[in-house]
Amino acid sequence: MKNRWVYISLFLLLLAMIFLYPREGKFEYEYQKGSPWVYPTLITSFDFPILKTEQELHNEIEQRSNRIVDYYNLEPSIASKKVSQFTHSAISAGVPSILVDTIARRIAQEYSSGILADFEDEQIADKVVIIKRDKRMQEIPMQELSTVSMVYDDICASMRSSFPREACDSIIDRLNIRSFISPNLFFDDYSTKVSHRESVNNISPTKGMVYSGQLIVSNGEIITPDIFQTLESYKTEYINNFGFTGSRFALWTSHILLVIVLVLILCICLSFVFKSSDTDSRNVIFMLLLELIVFFVTVQVYKTHRDFLGLIPYAVVAMYIYAFFNKTTTAILFPAIILPVLVIPERGLQLYLINLTGGLLILFTQRRFYRGWHQFINAAIAFLGMSVVMISFELSAGMNFSQIIKSYYLYSLAINAVGTIILYPFVYLFEKIFGFVSYSKLKDLSDTDNKLLQRLQHTVPGTFQHSLQVANLAENAAKQIGANVLLVRVGALYHDVGKIDNPMCFIENTAGGVNYHSELTPKESAMAIIRHVDDGMEMARKAALPTLVSDFIQTHHGTTRVEYFYNVHCNNGGDPDEVSDFTYHGVKPQTKEHAILMLADAVEAAARTIEDYNEETVSSLVDGIFEKKNRENQFSQADISNKELSIVVESFKIYLQHIYHTRISYPSRNK
Repeated sequence: MKNRWVYISLFLLLLAMIFLYPREGKFEYEYQKGSPWVYPTLITSFDFPILKTEQELHNEIEQRSNRIVDYYNLEPSIASKKVSQFTHSAISAGVPSILVDTIARRIAQEYSSGILADFEDEQIADKVVIIKRDKRMQEIPMQELSTVSMVYDDICASMRSSFPREACDSIIDRLNIRSFISPNLFFDDYSTKVSHRESVNNISPTKGMVYSGQLIVSNGEIITPDIFQTLESYKTEYINNFGFTGSRFALWTSHILLVIVLVLILCICLSFVFKSSDTDSRNVIFMLLLELIVFFVTVQVYKTHRDFLGLIPYAVVAMYIYAFFNKTTTAILFPAIILPVLVIPERGLQLYLINLTGGLLILFTQRRFYRGWHQFINAAIAFLGMSVVMISFELSAGMNFSQIIKSYYLYSLAINAVGTIILYPFVYLFEKIFGFVSYSKLKDLSDTDNKLLQRLQHTVPGTFQHSLQVANLAENAAKQIGANVLLVRVGALYHDVGKIDNPMCFIENTAGGVNYHSELTPKESAMAIIRHVDDGMEMARKAALPTLVSDFIQTHHGTTRVEYFYNVHCNNGGDPDEVSDFTYHGVKPQTKEHAILMLADAVEAAARTIEDYNEETVSSLVDGIFEKKNRENQFSQADISNKELSIVVESFKIYLQHIYHTRISYPSRNK
């Protein structure tokens, strides 16, 4: 059933990747500015425009911006209102009618031409403006327009020259002629912005044409900036409008084969790290899901805005894998999962190496800096590594350091590195969906200040000390064979929590002279001891311990016997065939970690019975326990080899000899 779901997931992954693959051919040429053209002479087979560079477009936009034509609205009602007010005021003041009519006509004439508010910017006088008058547009140099002050000065000068015998200055002051001169040309911000936007939008992105049959570049010719831009234009036209000029069937076939190769490489890598046929299908499906996410994100960003591919923090995939698996598994699977980055974009090699470097660097720092602000240290280290790779590529492309620093590449890598921190919390979503236990979760569970371990420490202190010693013993062995060190430590801390419900049943918790089993039969004693496994599983359920941890409770005795009380039963004349009453009804170890804990638990408990600690007694004890467990086939279902078991056994011997070494006795002082 497990394999069935793996095969279904694998098939769905293949279909999804084939469907998502961009329907275009890859551009077959790789080139750099300043390098020779290493391919055969290139002659275009189609017409295409030469695109302007970003700098050329920027310069043209600036030029257009400096030539903005402002729009002004002429308000006709102001003229009639002001002329009427002036005429009424002048007649009331007894000004001669001929003078009133002359000035009124002059004011009306100025309003008809348009009056601007006073301004101080001398550069404005050199501009051309468009005046909107009666739904018509009139383009006028701004220097031909008059301001309020200019109109006032002209009217005063005209009065003095036309009526020299009149007291014009007195009339001007008495009538306050300036109050009848107001601007009637008002800046139209909306029309000006629309015009400017249309002007910029109408900038042509091209600067010429290359026609079919025309030479682009010859073999061995140095790629100058002009040739480089022509090649970039040729590439853009090819991808956008042609993409692939051969058979569509051949294109589909190439995509299908590439997808199969990508998935096959991932499957081979999976076979290296998940060797057993009994491997949990969730592990494989999780890796396939990561592959699909990487492929989907790469394709979608490539289709919409391929320049943004440098912003995608692919290194976070390494963090996701390392949260649940060991360093070796991550180092093998991460490069395979992000392979789509290599084959889909044009600059795939550069993108792949940049993100591979970032991911592998995080792999070596994640366990050290995984909490709080320390994660920014991870991001900084990844950024430095990725920057080195990027700079090396850009230097080979002809850019210098100042150009690289000013470019957006470094900023995109900074965003990429910070993105690993932003996206990392999704690890808890994967933890929930797949039932995994992350490294940070195990770290929290290994803290002896948590509620369940505190209860274990205060209720059954002897068992707690035993669990600590087992944890140290198992942790040391796990390091020797590359097992999950933190997981086996957590399993050791919780494996005997079931003893909390009946502390006195177990000798490590009894006070001197108290014997819990003195009034019980061997069967009853065995049943009381065996019960701690079931009690432990119930406590684990109530404490919401992950299955990965509670499995250690169920497997640390496997299907072994409570040997002491079974032997007492037999010696007292009991039926030797009544084995089931003395046998744990747990599960045999399934993993390396389970096997290590089973041996460590038995060895640590038995080591307390040795009276004379030396190399021979310790070695004999450990070998005896291992051989007994092996005869009972307790390791038959565990994913651990005989060689690894031998290494574990030897590590136990060395560790016990260091702990229970001989001490000198201190002489007393003579009186």
